[in-house]
Amino acid sequence: QLSLFSFTVKRPFSTSHSSVDSKEMKKFQLLAHKWWDEEGEYAALHSMNDIRVPFIRDTLLSMSGNYHLGNPLSGMKILDVGCGGGLLSEPLGRLGASVTGIDPVEDNIRTADQHKSFDPVLAERIQYKSSSLEEIVEESMETFDVIVASEVVEHVADLEMFIKCCSQVLKPEGSLFITTINKTQLSYVLGIVVAEKIMGIVPEGTHEWDKFVPPEELERLLESTGFSVRSVQGMLYNPLSGSWSWVQSTSLNYALHAVRAGAAPQPHTTDTLPQTDVQQSSGTAGTAG
Repeated sequence: QLSLFSFTVKRPFSTSHSSVDSKEMKKFQLLAHKWWDEEGEYAALHSMNDIRVPFIRDTLLSMSGNYHLGNPLSGMKILDVGCGGGLLSEPLGRLGASVTGIDPVEDNIRTADQHKSFDPVLAERIQYKSSSLEEIVEESMETFDVIVASEVVEHVADLEMFIKCCSQVLKPEGSLFITTINKTQLSYVLGIVVAEKIMGIVPEGTHEWDKFVPPEELERLLESTGFSVRSVQGMLYNPLSGSWSWVQSTSLNYALHAVRAGAAPQPHTTDTLPQTDVQQSSGTAGTAG
């Protein structure tokens, strides 16, 4: 969802673990009460559920041998990063998943909490927290089966740090789902000039073209952080019908699925060294007695 996570590596003057951009937070704070207005500023995100929810569900089911009728995602722990008002957390919870939604804007979390409280089933399955991703890393190492970061990475200041944090809180062989906007001339014209300034599909100032992420760059960062990219698919929004569809071109919006590397295959059952130790010791293996 639309929310901002800003990461910096060095914060010498801050005792806080969070480095969320306060200017960007204020932008989303002003709209916090409008998340569940299906005709309002977030209408495009509401209709995106029609394709992003089945994409997540069907991908996960194809990887899992278990199928729970009525609750296909039962037993899965999902982290919704930048959950906003809970537009994606709720349908994932209805599919049976245990969902944790985080967002640095407290008003977003308040809205999300209030909305889920109307449904006793969701109230049990979803928990929300006002937090940035980096703030929960320590307490959530290898906790989640799935991370969704939908319409988030185009708002982060340090994408490499963001992906590393995703890797840390995901279980080995866990799935990461990202939807975002490509950095092309077309995305500038349609995503900012037309969508924001002319048609008002999203509030003006929501996006900065400089922060849009080409799929090649995202794939490179993911692969270098120990992820295997499984699929990249183009998405297209039709403002006239208010609907999304899958397309071949990734020149505007796209969805990506990546899987975190599992534990390294061990040649001997007695060898219990973690992967990093194996790599470090391999350089001296030939000198051992």
